[in-house]
Amino acid sequence: MRRSQFIRSSILAAVAGPVGWCAPACADDTYPSKPVRIVIGFAPGSGTDVTTRMVAQELQKSFNQAFVVENRPGAAVQIAANLVKSAAPDGYTLLLTSNSSHSVNPHLFKTLSYDPIADFTPIGGVALLPWVVVVNSDHPAKTMPELISWLRANKGKSFFGYSGSVFRVPAELLNRTLQLGATGVPFKSSPDAMTELMAGRIHFMVVDLAASQPHLLSKRLRPLAVASSKRSALAPQLPTVAETLALPDFDMASWTGLFGPANMPKPIVDKLSAALVTILERPDMRQRMLAANLEPMPSDPTAFGNMVKVQLKSWGIKVKDAGIEPE
Repeated sequence: MRRSQFIRSSILAAVAGPVGWCAPACADDTYPSKPVRIVIGFAPGSGTDVTTRMVAQELQKSFNQAFVVENRPGAAVQIAANLVKSAAPDGYTLLLTSNSSHSVNPHLFKTLSYDPIADFTPIGGVALLPWVVVVNSDHPAKTMPELISWLRANKGKSFFGYSGSVFRVPAELLNRTLQLGATGVPFKSSPDAMTELMAGRIHFMVVDLAASQPHLLSKRLRPLAVASSKRSALAPQLPTVAETLALPDFDMASWTGLFGPANMPKPIVDKLSAALVTILERPDMRQRMLAANLEPMPSDPTAFGNMVKVQLKSWGIKVKDAGIEPE
């Protein structure tokens, strides 16, 4: 009896060893075997939403499996971030997000329900989104200096809108540095804020070029400047805030990237990352993204993870300079 038990145990151990060792590789071979959801913390029509739907469509083709986009806006992207943070790290729940959740929120909230580094697995960069300062097409300001003059003349009676934490920073920085006396109004999404801007109930906002493009093309909104330190190749005719207002350190834009929950198996991360890089480096995809005012930003998990850490530190300085106190 003891001998048979010993033989049985030996056989089970021999079988268990290879199976356990094979688990990551086997997961890589079969992934994805069911639909994958990509959660975003922004409303439909936002720049991140546009980016995510482009990427999801191509991932679906690459893997011959559904990649479903799920919009979970609200609470400065915390709802979406927490949903993915709490998901099983099996690659079937992903987060496509921006520096809003991973660079800015940690400096705007005294208590944050997630850690942007420890609670997520970086998979790869996706896109850079240039920002523009926009006004209603009926606004008298045609340039940034004219807007500043108008705001100063209407000190205490003017308003700027922002959606999410990330767009608050550049507007607050302008407001504080130039002593404009404008009041910030938060909105749930960029489309909501632009609706109020076009109605004339707020007077300017900073928004990504991708989200504002339809209203710029219809001339319902007027762009005055880009928020990056250099002119964007996507809108070379627009001057920078830095050059028009003599603010040399004014340099802001959005980045987007793909994350999973912490502790995702490396084979699955590598498989997703390789597919993402291949997609973003294709000439046809690059042209599609540029046409939507998105600059492709392919990067492997290590490079992307390092960038996220650098951006986290950099935005801490920007938030402090804007005079925004954590809530």
